[in-house]
Amino acid sequence: MNKILLIIQREYTTRVRKRAFIVMTLLVPALFGGMFATISYLANNKNQTIHIVNVIDNSHQFQDKFKSTKTLKFQNTNKPLDSIKASLNDDDIVLMIPEGKNDTAELFARKKNTLALSDEIQQQMNNIASNESLVKMGIDTARLHSVKSNIVLKTREMTAEGDKSANIGSAYALAFAGAILIYMSLFIYGAQVMRGVIEEKTSRIIEVIVSSVKPFQLMAGKIIGVGLVGLTQFALWIVLSYLVGKLLGQNGASQSSTFKFVQTMASSAGYELACFGFYWLTGFLLYSALFAAVGSAVDSETETQQFMFPITLPLLFTYILSVSYLFQAPDSTLAVWLSIIPFTAPVAMMVRVPFHVPGWQLGLSMGLMVVTFIFCTYIAARIYRVGILMYGKKASFKEMAKWFFYKE
Repeated sequence: MNKILLIIQREYTTRVRKRAFIVMTLLVPALFGGMFATISYLANNKNQTIHIVNVIDNSHQFQDKFKSTKTLKFQNTNKPLDSIKASLNDDDIVLMIPEGKNDTAELFARKKNTLALSDEIQQQMNNIASNESLVKMGIDTARLHSVKSNIVLKTREMTAEGDKSANIGSAYALAFAGAILIYMSLFIYGAQVMRGVIEEKTSRIIEVIVSSVKPFQLMAGKIIGVGLVGLTQFALWIVLSYLVGKLLGQNGASQSSTFKFVQTMASSAGYELACFGFYWLTGFLLYSALFAAVGSAVDSETETQQFMFPITLPLLFTYILSVSYLFQAPDSTLAVWLSIIPFTAPVAMMVRVPFHVPGWQLGLSMGLMVVTFIFCTYIAARIYRVGILMYGKKASFKEMAKWFFYKE
């Protein structure tokens, strides 16, 4: 045990003292503050381009009925289409409305327009056409619009402590952030373990180290040491990001909707943060054991590709599904199974946790994560003990399977 602690201390102190660790620890909160300060500034200082919309209305149905907005200024014209095209500016548009009963109009511009711009014009045309149809049917549009309601739906969550705001936006943001952080950090810190093993193996330092400690102790110490570095960095990011947020808030930036949203999200993240810590740690331990086994089996980082893809495929598959499907259906059968299977659970469960996972599913998932980590560490350790002393031989999955059955 003392030898493992010494290896952990060596790995931890060596990596924490590196300039890259210090730079990244300070840089991420600074980028976080800069990002939200920029968003806040842009949200409060919108310098949007004004587009001149030249309306050629051959149907005479929409004449003088368009309403100009902050970004669109409508003006009627009787000039031929070709003439307007020749003198059109980059930010201006020509709206060509055909004669007679036609449900299709055309927009001409020198560059591609945004979807929001074309949607705004289309919405105004639909409203004008609908109002004209109502008038022809003898319906008073003024009275019709006067009785229209503007209902705002506020979602409430029923809990044992009473009803509270559901904060759906915060839940989605937490799910998205948790999935991304888990996915990226498992790759980043797992790769650090693998590179460390390869460096020690190629420099032959490993031969000196294993003369005084067992290969399992060395692997366990390396994994735990890098894991503690990751946890330290995450803890510093959270504290420094909070301090940066407070500093920006004192300068008045907290009045923007962006900062209010971030503060709301942070205030409801205690339970999610605890789950994130558990799944990050167990996921890191699980995948780092496999990365360490791969690192011990090869002589250079370029040889790791054939082993890395099968190992990381479950994470990649779950991350893609999270972005495209799981966010919309966190309680679906697929989401439940992915959050229980240990190799996909770290990412999938981060998507589901903000939407309150049933206790038995969370407990089963956590239990399987621990059991699978222990089992995979045992397998990886048996491969590691042989692989770290193998040089100049191309490893394969078949060869690694043989190493597993080698006697001590």
